[in-house]
Order: sequence, then C-alpha cells, then structure tokens
Amino acid sequence: MVMRADIVDAALEAANVAGRPEIYLSPRGRRLDQAMAEGLAAGDGVVLLCGRYEGLDERVIEARGMQEVSLGDFVLSGGEYAAMSLIDACVRLLPGVLGAAESLAEESFQLGLLEYPQYTRPAEWRDRTVPDVLLSGHHERIQHWRLTEAQRVTRERRVDLWSRYVAGLNEARVSS
Repeated sequence: MVMRADIVDAALEAANVAGRPEIYLSPRGRRLDQAMAEGLAAGDGVVLLCGRYEGLDERVIEARGMQEVSLGDFVLSGGEYAAMSLIDACVRLLPGVLGAAESLAEESFQLGLLEYPQYTRPAEWRDRTVPDVLLSGHHERIQHWRLTEAQRVTRERRVDLWSRYVAGLNEARVSS
C-alpha cells in the first residue's frame, strides 16, 4: 500500500500553517548526521511525515518539495522511530535542554571524531584501572589524551569518519 497523495497533502496543508520545512522520513533520504541536526535545531521547526507500508506517493514529495531523511542503510516498519531519533538529536541542542552548553562541545562528531572513552570511580575495577593521566589533574595532558583517544577510537571503529577527518586536516594545512 502507498499513502495517497490527496490525503497526505491535505494533512500536511492543515498541519503546516507556518510554512516550515517538511521532512519525509525514508530510507531513500539523506542520512541524518550531526550537522543536519544542528541546522534543524537552529531553525524555526519542521513538519515530519513518517512513512508506512510501501511509503508515500512520489507526487506529494515532488509537489511539496519535501526533504527526505534517513537514519541509515536499513528499513524500519515505519518512520516513527526515525522521527523520534531526529527530534531527540535536535531538541538536545536547544539552549537550556542539557543544562550546561559546554556538555555539547566534547561529544561525538563535534570535531568529526567519535568521543573518547569515559571513566569514573572506582579507580580500579576487575584489574582494570583508570588511565593515570585522567587522575593527574593536569588539564592540558587530559585534553591531549582525550583527543588522541578520540582519534584512535575513530580510526579503529569508523574508517569513514576517520577518512573525512584526515581529509579535513589535510585541507586545513593546504589552506594555511
């Protein structure tokens, strides 16, 4: 089953009285990433349409100039979970939602890297210890360790991100 163009168009017309961008959650869309979430969070809101069944009549997407957004290369039964993920990725970026704005500065993807490993008490657990540098109180060394670890984790686990990161570093060197 495909969602009918006339019915969906009427629903979108009624829902979008402010003329906000309309997003259709679909595996065909551009993959949601941190940059997209930041852009959407900075805007005045969006109208989300969740796919169901075999999706939406293509004419609605074309006529309304809808942006298609995907969570990744897999298929869900409907777009509801994708919509919730998109909403969460955006809302947490709004001022005051997380409490401390600094919390956003060192998260995964902010520098194009995955986040460094996290540790807490106790200092030793099952013969595994917190790295000494994190217990040193030396903020400059801790920052260096965090960057080095973020680079290591990204290089080992996400070759795609690592390649983009290295390309960005090389581009910055050429530009300067």
